[in-house]
Amino acid sequence: MAQRQALLVVNPVSGTRSKRGLEDLVVSRLGHAGIEVKAVITEGPGHAVALAKGAVDDGADMVISAGGDGTVNEISSALAHTPVALGILPLGSGNGLARSLGIPQDVGEALRIIADGHSISCDRGLVNGHPFYCTFGVGFDAAVSEKFASMKRRGRITYVRSVFREFLKYKSQPYAISIGGDVITERAFLIAACNASQYGNNAYIAPQAKLSDGFLDLIVIHDGSPLSTVKVGVDLLTGYIDRNTRIDTFRISSAAITRLEKGPVHLDGDPMTLGKTLDISCDAASLSVYAPVKESEFKPIVSPFLSMLSDIRYDVKSKLGLD
Repeated sequence: MAQRQALLVVNPVSGTRSKRGLEDLVVSRLGHAGIEVKAVITEGPGHAVALAKGAVDDGADMVISAGGDGTVNEISSALAHTPVALGILPLGSGNGLARSLGIPQDVGEALRIIADGHSISCDRGLVNGHPFYCTFGVGFDAAVSEKFASMKRRGRITYVRSVFREFLKYKSQPYAISIGGDVITERAFLIAACNASQYGNNAYIAPQAKLSDGFLDLIVIHDGSPLSTVKVGVDLLTGYIDRNTRIDTFRISSAAITRLEKGPVHLDGDPMTLGKTLDISCDAASLSVYAPVKESEFKPIVSPFLSMLSDIRYDVKSKLGLD
């Protein structure tokens, strides 16, 4: 039987975890599963797209992303609607798509999922033609992403600082949201279109979102007092956000958001500037991605707590050099 061919795309600046020895580990582990691996390091924004397109043209069986959600986004953009599958090694700051798929943060365990070869057909979202696989946002989360991207240091602590600093000064904005011919006018703290259940780091913006149901969950967090916004933050981390009275959730195949002026948005955590009108749609079953065979049922408090314990266990294991 011919060996399967894989391209490993490593983003050297994603997250805070060291990539030292990663190539050797991947080549060794996947080699035992009959997968031949070629590794390439990205040189800047957009490079992962070109590398993944080259892998498709060369007839590769899979492209493995070693980075965060931004790296996954770039690679997936090239793999969409092709027979080439995506493998994920979650080495970013948030790893929202990996977490939503149930892929462990432990690289060895993530490699085992790729070696097993079980894949699902994953949806993606589009906003004005730009793809996202995890979340798209406008409002507060876009402002945080823009601030975070400008900081020299990465990781959870830096992200939390960005959230806190923006929270102290951010003002809600007016929007018109069109869904199925109905128009809703809102002054919103943020609006997020979610293919995945979380932003990353176990922050569940859309706990009931499914990656392969052919829909996006559109989350509207209404304007409110600072205290009620803090309550939203607590619900975000416990998985109860969809029960918060300040939040409306719409399951959509398409929608449009209109704002007063162009400005920042984020796609899978990466900021960009788009115009006043944001046309959102779901491109169903557009990507083959390796995932665990059994999908875990989400349970408020329990699922975030177990995921947090898993993160702590892996962090300790890494610091002791046991990974």
